[in-house]
Amino acid sequence: MKTMAYTLDKLPMETLIGPVARATEILARLDERLARSPVRDGFVERQHFADAAAALWLEGELVHLEDLVLHDAHMDIRTPTHELTRAHAVLRTRRRIFVQKPDWALSRDGFLALTGRDGAPPAAGQKSREGEGATTIEADGRDDADDDLLAEEFAEIDAVLARSSKILSGADVPGRKDEASRRDQNGLIYDLDWNEEERLAEWRDVMARTRDLPVVLRAAVLLEAWSDIEVLQHATWLGPLFVAALLRQEGLAANHLVTVQLGAKNIPRERRRARNRSDRLLAFVDAIHEAGLAGLKEHDRLVMAKTQMERRLRERRVSSKLSGLIELVLSRPLVSTGMVQKGLKVTKQGALNLVGELGLREMTGRGRFRAWGIV
Repeated sequence: MKTMAYTLDKLPMETLIGPVARATEILARLDERLARSPVRDGFVERQHFADAAAALWLEGELVHLEDLVLHDAHMDIRTPTHELTRAHAVLRTRRRIFVQKPDWALSRDGFLALTGRDGAPPAAGQKSREGEGATTIEADGRDDADDDLLAEEFAEIDAVLARSSKILSGADVPGRKDEASRRDQNGLIYDLDWNEEERLAEWRDVMARTRDLPVVLRAAVLLEAWSDIEVLQHATWLGPLFVAALLRQEGLAANHLVTVQLGAKNIPRERRRARNRSDRLLAFVDAIHEAGLAGLKEHDRLVMAKTQMERRLRERRVSSKLSGLIELVLSRPLVSTGMVQKGLKVTKQGALNLVGELGLREMTGRGRFRAWGIV
């Protein structure tokens, strides 16, 4: 268990100041373009998907964007894997952060909600049986206590189903009050000596002590601190999302959430896990820079694709659904026939006709469960 506090002395400013300036410039340029961009909404959604897949890649798990898109649309073509559901959790968390005010994620309420420590009332039907009198026997031989326990179990199942439905619909669902105690009790899954509360407090202390640093340098320090402190056992991807929320809160990336994990994917693991803290800090600054560069390239690609696709709208009726398909395909890395049917309210053949008219590229190379996207 870690006992030493994270230190901030002897930051190699002479080594970091140049890369920090370059990363700041790239993020500011990207945010300026997004402020007046016609593809901003689609860009943001695509970045959510890309960063979610990259988060699992950094943990050594491969999640295909195609599967993540279909899972998000409730159109899975196979049973979702554990890795896919975790990537979807990252996706939903990014969306949740982005729809809130810029300062919500790092506020007390936001921090507790995102780490699952905000608490919630017990599920319906969970009641204590302390103080109850002796049970009676019914004429059919069943015990009242058995009936009550069965009713409680059904109530718990109903509560779980209701909670799952809310999560799948994208609603904000508070964490359960007994989750922390479950972590403490389950030694097969959680390290009983791993004090997450203490580590979270230590990381927040680092955040408070870095307020005077340039925002990109502060972000890199927080990324390195999150990795060094090893704050959460089973949600290491949450730290980069907090850092992305910080960059948005400070106004450097006001119009999107920086894809920190997508940028880190382009940095060799040897640099991200270097023995020297200076090398690790420089790697995280470069990861933010790479995220900005990738964002600029993706934005320019989407603007060009939108321009090319809109040429096919000439001499089209105002009621044509082709414009709707353009917006849909810009907001997802790929679209399936079912997604087009559901999004545009058309038949399967109508969806195929629209895809053919727009000239989208088939991405899967399969005869069934095909999906299309822009090059």
